[in-house]
Amino acid sequence: MTLVGESVKRIEDPRLITGKGTYVADVTLPGMLYMTVVRSPHGHANIKNIDVSAATSYPGVVAAFTGADIAEQLGSLPVGWVLDEDMKQPPHPPLAVDKVRIVGDAVAVVVAETNAASVEAAELVDVDYEVLPAVTDAVKAQASDAPQLHEEAPGNLAFTWEIEGGSWDEAVKNADVVVKEKIVNQRLIPNAIETRGVVADYNPGTDQITMWTSTQIPHLIRLLFTLVTGHPESKVRIIAPEVGGAFGSKLFLYAEEVIAGIVAKQIGKPVKWIETRQENYLATAHGRDHIAFAEMAGNKDGEILGINVVVNANMGAYLSTFAPLVPTILFGIMLAGVYKMPNVKCKVLGVFTNTTPTDAYRGAGRPEATFLLERMVDRFAQEIGRDPVVVRRKNMINAFRNGYEVPTGVMYDTGNFKGALNKALENFDYQGFRKEQREARRNGKLLGVGWSTYIEITGMAPSAVAASLGAGAGLWESSTVRVHPTGSVSVYAGTAPSGQGHETSFAQMVSSELGVPMENIEVHHGDTDKQQFGTGTFGSRSLAVGGAALHMSLAKVVAKAKTIAAHQMGVPEKQVEYSNGTFIVEDIPERSLAFGDVALEAYLAKDLPPGMEPGLEATSFFDPDNFTWPFGAHVAIVEIDPDTGDVQLKRYLAVDDVGNVMNPMIVDGMIHGGVVQGIGQALWENAVYDDDGQLLSGSMLDYALPNAKNLPFFETDRTVTPTKVNPLGAKGAGEAGTIAACPAIVNACVDALKHLGVTHIDMPVTSEKVWRILDEKGKAHPRRK
Repeated sequence: MTLVGESVKRIEDPRLITGKGTYVADVTLPGMLYMTVVRSPHGHANIKNIDVSAATSYPGVVAAFTGADIAEQLGSLPVGWVLDEDMKQPPHPPLAVDKVRIVGDAVAVVVAETNAASVEAAELVDVDYEVLPAVTDAVKAQASDAPQLHEEAPGNLAFTWEIEGGSWDEAVKNADVVVKEKIVNQRLIPNAIETRGVVADYNPGTDQITMWTSTQIPHLIRLLFTLVTGHPESKVRIIAPEVGGAFGSKLFLYAEEVIAGIVAKQIGKPVKWIETRQENYLATAHGRDHIAFAEMAGNKDGEILGINVVVNANMGAYLSTFAPLVPTILFGIMLAGVYKMPNVKCKVLGVFTNTTPTDAYRGAGRPEATFLLERMVDRFAQEIGRDPVVVRRKNMINAFRNGYEVPTGVMYDTGNFKGALNKALENFDYQGFRKEQREARRNGKLLGVGWSTYIEITGMAPSAVAASLGAGAGLWESSTVRVHPTGSVSVYAGTAPSGQGHETSFAQMVSSELGVPMENIEVHHGDTDKQQFGTGTFGSRSLAVGGAALHMSLAKVVAKAKTIAAHQMGVPEKQVEYSNGTFIVEDIPERSLAFGDVALEAYLAKDLPPGMEPGLEATSFFDPDNFTWPFGAHVAIVEIDPDTGDVQLKRYLAVDDVGNVMNPMIVDGMIHGGVVQGIGQALWENAVYDDDGQLLSGSMLDYALPNAKNLPFFETDRTVTPTKVNPLGAKGAGEAGTIAACPAIVNACVDALKHLGVTHIDMPVTSEKVWRILDEKGKAHPRRK
């Protein structure tokens, strides 16, 4: 009897959808105070003076702090991924002291007895600024006359990172065709349904800081907080309660976490800060923001010989915790994709600008690489006059199960890329659509189909390799399984969910491997005082790495229980089998012991095998020897209104291969959510700054998010190519949809217009942008001119 592979309903959902969950905003402590952050209204300015006297005189205000007041205690926010010794790491004070570099930089905090008082008093803080010129574009920031953000980073350059496999020069020399394109991957704002929040409490008797924070990485937050502030790690407790979405944006140590902890320590009372949505747009890390110049070389028969990319990656005003990793390693090593790409060259320039720092956002580097690669494949196919599906198939790597090394130096684990493409073609009548498309054009309708055949990295590892590439933390994961005397089970996971369904998936594993009903299994996570050290949740790693650690612990528990059972039944251990929660003597089914009975014996300890310790629990740490590499083929069909330029997504098909699937319903949900975020980027979302560093898309009134009424029914399917990297055969699934969707949709939009000579459209493909293209081609409706 097994629940693995079954669509078990999520066991965490009842409390979440009935309002019984506990989020940071729900945490209330005796004597709790409320903190409001005073933020810079300027994109770049010197701080001449900060006067908090009016704020401290306001009724209900307990204290106000500037950066100068507590600079030593706050320290500087760290960078957790250092590419090389030449990478520039300018100081990043949680509260600015002498200069602000973004709109939203924190300059002071006000702490009061009520939230209203702290908000009102914060408006009374008087800051005298000397406004400086700003720069928000990653290319313009490198100009000799551009405003300089940091003395430590001349030319605003944080780092230069390069990789080359094969020879791009040889590819160009042997090519019939070289196509070139400027490709912009615009800046995005994550928009988790729950904004960030912190409650910090300090116990002067024990010197303990306890912090509730909406984070994906509680143990790493504890470690980073200690490194920044010097407070002993053993006296810092981080609790991540329910987390209402993250998408990577809660993967970093933020200024407010450090400030709240130190302010609570200074005052001696609990302090609460809940981010407003406007603050969320200004102060929570953004994603993407690449300006790339790409070239693809190939022959007229459709063979691709190589790709060359120069990327200007906008890092924002400071380097966020894992920011250097995203546009370099997670981008550059992905540029071969699913293709026999013999020559790959990539150069990345990480650039400081007067914008919110960028870091991991769902997909983190892989969507940027996939969008660029898949757009260039279509661009190349269009240049040589061949069908994009034919070009993809011609260049695809053949199926493999024992690794395939690509020119960027990484080893794909297992893959059957043509199998996924074939499955997509089974589900979509491609030739029938082409016939429909031609007929539609004759009737004035613009239909297009776009393809995206992708591969991605999930479950980054091993730790030693990651460390050599710049990682400041191990990428292993942990799990503890504790069987209680009555046979119920507690699991302590090192991962920390933000909506993925960990409790359900892990309970399915435990129930299947121990034969214990799911209602007798409890999964704990997110508390550094309760769980063993865990790395956290990011990069689609929770099942592939955390689940593997859980599997190891379950195997240890079963092995010990089996030894106890054999001893209790007086037979050699090799004669004992375990199935459906019962230990049975081989060929003598009437001689058996239930799992719960064995668990009780483990704790009674009155008749254990000689030398065996009492109890029944196990802890494991799993450090994979490679990434896992999911892949797939997505298809988007769009219709463009020739009168308005409006793009309607008519149909979306996804075939993904994430190895063995624990819970198909959860995986389908992940694919759906990821696809929607990819659609959002492709068609609507865009974070826009003006030249002074003001965020023009600073609210949901100005930043367009996807809406259910604009989306079709998603048609999902799977192929199954298990990995050998972990004992589950599972690959990550949480980011696949986002990675695949953008190029599929943009390729479809270009396909709808390519008969007019259109070769590329930058995201988002808005109606205005498309209408202007149609107008330029003389195809726009005259009433819209």
